[in-house]
Amino acid sequence: MPAPLKLMADAIRVLSMDAVERANSGHPGMPMGMADVATVLWSKVLKYDAGDPNWPDRDRFVLSAGHGSMLLYSLLHLSGSKLMTLDQLKAFRQLGSATPGHPEYGHTPGVETTTGPLGQGLAMAVGMAIAERHMAARFGADLVDHRTWVVAGDGCLMEGVSHEAISLAGRLKLSRLTVLWDDNRITIDGAVALSDATDQLARFKAAGWAVKAIDGHDTAQIRRALAWATRQEKPTLIACKTKIGKGSASLEGHHDTHGKALGAAEVAATREKLGWPHQPFVVPDEVYKPWRAAGRRGRKVRKAWEARLAASPARAEFQRAISGWLPPQALERVDAFIAQAEASRPAAATRQHSGAVLDVIFGEIPDLIGGSADLTGSNNTYVKNTQVLDAPDYAGRYINYGVREFGMAAAMNGLALHGGVIPYGGTFLVFSDYARPAIRLAALMGIRVIHVGTHDSIGLGEDGPTHQPVEHLASLRAMPNLNVFRPADAVEVAECWKLALDAKTTPSVMALSRQKVPAVRTTPIGENLSARGAYQLAGAGHPAQVTLFATGSEVGVAMAARDLLEADGIGARVISVPCWELFETAPADYQAAVIGETPVRVAVEAGVRMGWERFIGEDGAFVGMTGFGASAPDKALYQHFGITPEAVAAAAKAKL
Repeated sequence: MPAPLKLMADAIRVLSMDAVERANSGHPGMPMGMADVATVLWSKVLKYDAGDPNWPDRDRFVLSAGHGSMLLYSLLHLSGSKLMTLDQLKAFRQLGSATPGHPEYGHTPGVETTTGPLGQGLAMAVGMAIAERHMAARFGADLVDHRTWVVAGDGCLMEGVSHEAISLAGRLKLSRLTVLWDDNRITIDGAVALSDATDQLARFKAAGWAVKAIDGHDTAQIRRALAWATRQEKPTLIACKTKIGKGSASLEGHHDTHGKALGAAEVAATREKLGWPHQPFVVPDEVYKPWRAAGRRGRKVRKAWEARLAASPARAEFQRAISGWLPPQALERVDAFIAQAEASRPAAATRQHSGAVLDVIFGEIPDLIGGSADLTGSNNTYVKNTQVLDAPDYAGRYINYGVREFGMAAAMNGLALHGGVIPYGGTFLVFSDYARPAIRLAALMGIRVIHVGTHDSIGLGEDGPTHQPVEHLASLRAMPNLNVFRPADAVEVAECWKLALDAKTTPSVMALSRQKVPAVRTTPIGENLSARGAYQLAGAGHPAQVTLFATGSEVGVAMAARDLLEADGIGARVISVPCWELFETAPADYQAAVIGETPVRVAVEAGVRMGWERFIGEDGAFVGMTGFGASAPDKALYQHFGITPEAVAAAAKAKL
């Protein structure tokens, strides 16, 4: 290895082992093993400017093996990132530092995505690569012309989501995507052979990738392989044969370097082996110099891009899309849709209402990219005459994700992280279980991703309990920074779509019915009541004794139960609760007024009770599910499980 590159790579090794040693926590082995590959990539190939980590046309670098975070933090520091000082490296894994144990998007400049749950970085990178191709088709190569590079480990490739991701990327021929596989054949437990014998090169090749194997410590081979990747018409896998803990005095290649500090004696011996006589966290000027030059290498390219942007007639639209702001007046037609729905009172499934809203807004918001996990007709996510996004023309705005719920959700995260697009995708709500890890990362990162979850209760009927979600609403509502919308009719559906599109830092789940529901919002209000999270839909005709809370398809049940109670002289209010999370952000006095002080409170929802105590108290009545569903038509199921107006009225009377 040429001396400058060796010294540059050794700087990564010593900084990584020093930071982990100081914290007495972390993963030094991967950064030490992949230091040579990362050095060549960042100093010779990667298009980036350390002075502007958010430059839109930069290459994306995704550390899918996020446990090796010191690799990325070392690269950012050495290349000249202003925030990534030596003090930050010394504060690795400490409270308030810019160097958490796993990279966190929005927390550290230069970190493209939160990683750590293995495989998800690779899957999100697929979304980034899709976004790059789409934006290039939309705005031209003068403004969008970059690549996505991924460092993935054996664990990333073992996780099931990697199969979904690589098969989708291969199908879409995402030639700007390269995975650098840290092929060290080591996991925490020991050799990969303990648990896996997959021929990864054959696997990726079968999925439509171009593949190459190299010595991950030979810089000449690394440079040739990176250049090769840029010439392919397919996504590329470079298997970088490495030794975990490369350079370690006695632990090189040993699984003990994977997830714990090397120890003071080993660190000292490693310094001697590397010929690195400097104290911990000391990097000599002769090493900083080429690294800082590497960090400045993309500055001229960035400035030339900025000049092209300034001269482009698409400048304003490009900047608007990248900023994430909706086009002016984008949602005006939704207001007209709401007014029409209030007047015409359509009775239909809320999934159909959602499709109708998409028909209205899709042409007004060119940033929207939809899709479905092979349930397009059921999810109502496709807008008529929309071009499908596919090779070789990526201008389309609808993605056929196939039966890949997790891969779809992760790719949607990557689309949102890239910028310039607003992704939404559909599946049955019950299959949010498959997508949940990606939904959680979206919530953690604070990005706008919209999940359309149809067939949201036992109301889907004949497909039976395997497809009928009962615990899913409670489970999703438990997740911080996730808006779970369960609208009751066309008006609430439109209102919830407006809220989801306006939530730039919060992902959303739209829980939508398969079965027809009645219109409940029939009086023009001139306000988005769903934005309150919960609101009084109907007041009591007699002195109020009962408050009924409901969501989605059960709001109609609650309204009918109110009529029964009122007919018996019992005053009853109905509260629609389309979004618990937004209700929690409302002023305390408003929350108290909505919940009210009636002696009896009843909640009705075709799911489990968990969480409803927030509204009804520990002694309130709940009409819903206590177990799994069954296979039968929806009306028969509601009758069988006692989710009927009569049952709700009876529950209220029993409490009285």
